[in-house]
Amino acid sequence: MAGEMPFETPLVEMRKKIDELKQFGDEKGIDFSDEITRLEERYRELEEGIYSAISPSQKMHLARNHQRPTSLDFIQLIFTDFIELHGDRLFGDDLAIVGGIAKLNDTPVTVLGQQRGKDTKDNIARFFGSPHPEGFRKALRLMQQAEKFGRPIITFIDTKGAYPGITAEERGQSEAIARNLRDMASLRVPVICVVIGEGGSGGALALGVGNRVLMLENAIYSAISPNGAASILWKDASKADQAAEAMKITAQDLLEMEVIEEIVPEPKGGAHKDYEAAAESIKSSVVRHLNELSSKTADELREERYQKFRKIGKFGVAKK
Repeated sequence: MAGEMPFETPLVEMRKKIDELKQFGDEKGIDFSDEITRLEERYRELEEGIYSAISPSQKMHLARNHQRPTSLDFIQLIFTDFIELHGDRLFGDDLAIVGGIAKLNDTPVTVLGQQRGKDTKDNIARFFGSPHPEGFRKALRLMQQAEKFGRPIITFIDTKGAYPGITAEERGQSEAIARNLRDMASLRVPVICVVIGEGGSGGALALGVGNRVLMLENAIYSAISPNGAASILWKDASKADQAAEAMKITAQDLLEMEVIEEIVPEPKGGAHKDYEAAAESIKSSVVRHLNELSSKTADELREERYQKFRKIGKFGVAKK
């Protein structure tokens, strides 16, 4: 099994036993088909039990799995004729955000996403998927270009948060994020956002103001990372699992609270088990939502987007 998590250990051990029994039977010429069939059935039952009861903290670890598909993986699998565009025309090119023009089936679109690295060298170059201000400004430049030419915008959200270092602060991190929030709210083309891994803090929201927000089944989305919340609440970042259980960060929680519009199913065990199947699920959902949005006028798209975010944050007053 690729990229197995600790809670998957019983599955790994049982699969190992099944494979060993098959190999032994082949080597000795003994028919173990009945035993293998029974073990396979037990494996399927165990698999169903484990994956149907994944906890929020386990989803957090799935969302952070280093083998999970990245924005570029999905862009290459979902779109055709992708041309990556670079730079913010002000400072430089931030590799933590990728973007360009592509075709979704036959529809020209602008696609953007936060990009984690595939190895240590790549992660360092991409700041582990945490953008600097020039990354957000590059994204906004491409979104404004999309609006000019009437292209729908699709964004992939996958970041622990904006880069927290002094270099980002010197170049106006908070202003860059705030400008994206403001200007995305007024875009006159359809905007569809997909949370594919970990969507954390303002770094995620800077690409997340869309008419429709979708989440992969095992993704998480929160105003602060569980590690950050644990550091504040308990002065101990190692209690991230405990924070994740309390923060309502899963796709199921956010759909119930009407923060997102749809949960996109993943292959059993997570998107890293089958990139192509995960990409096909995303593509099907994005195409369906884009078809629904294509009939709306620019004013309707803006108003719908405004109302979507205006209603988030309902609260009640406790009775005495």
